[in-house]
Amino acid sequence: MAIQRVSSKWAKTKVLLRNRQITRYIPLTLKYSHDTLIEMLNNHSLVYIKPDIGTYGNGVMCVERLVTPEQSEQDGSPTNPEHYNLQFNTSREEFHNLNDLHSAILRRTQHKLYLIQQGIAKLKYKDRSFDLRVLTQKNTYGSWETTGIIGRVAAKDKIITNYHSGGKIKMLDEVLREHASQEHINALEKDLYNLGVDTARQLQKDYPKLKEIGLDVALDKTLYPWILEVNTLPALFPFKKFFKDKNVYRRIERYAIAYGRLPARRKEVRSKSKA
Repeated sequence: MAIQRVSSKWAKTKVLLRNRQITRYIPLTLKYSHDTLIEMLNNHSLVYIKPDIGTYGNGVMCVERLVTPEQSEQDGSPTNPEHYNLQFNTSREEFHNLNDLHSAILRRTQHKLYLIQQGIAKLKYKDRSFDLRVLTQKNTYGSWETTGIIGRVAAKDKIITNYHSGGKIKMLDEVLREHASQEHINALEKDLYNLGVDTARQLQKDYPKLKEIGLDVALDKTLYPWILEVNTLPALFPFKKFFKDKNVYRRIERYAIAYGRLPARRKEVRSKSKA
């Protein structure tokens, strides 16, 4: 049976928003337009703009609304003119009105479908932002099971934490050690494991052939988890390369072989052929 993949971020978001328990973990997300840009920046000082279909963080932009106190030329009283910083990869541009900002964004999007999402002020690890990847798979009994969580730390001056964009992989305890007690970390880990399963079950209502998902989760300064997006073709190699406990990847691999993501090991193939 083929493993179902869902490329559209908007399609997956709409399915998740039908579940009230999951909705509270999803930042406000809308289709990008001039009107939604204005709406979002009126209410949020940070927004992300991302392609509806795309991988490895390609095409993701970030806009920050800033206010710089200045003196009025007429009476010397302070004013607060707003301006906007647009970041793409490591490049930054500054704009003083939304029309110019929108025009610059359109040059990047080329009129393809993009989403605009409420930005989350992420926790930092050694002064660099990070998020989490929560891997959830169908186990050998056909039930959903969260099998691992890793931290992804952004490269210097980058807004994307993805490994392919220079991000570094860290363990959950490592990125949270300076922010929470071990007891709090353990409780959060349990909540994230449950969130992975709940998210998978909700998506499966519309996509019954899903076998695996990867949640990209940001933690704000209160350690509240926010689902940034869900990947239906999650990378497995980080769990093999970076987990000291090899049993973690062995279980991930065993499930992936069972539902057809990975080929069976040679020993298993030989034993089956002898039988």
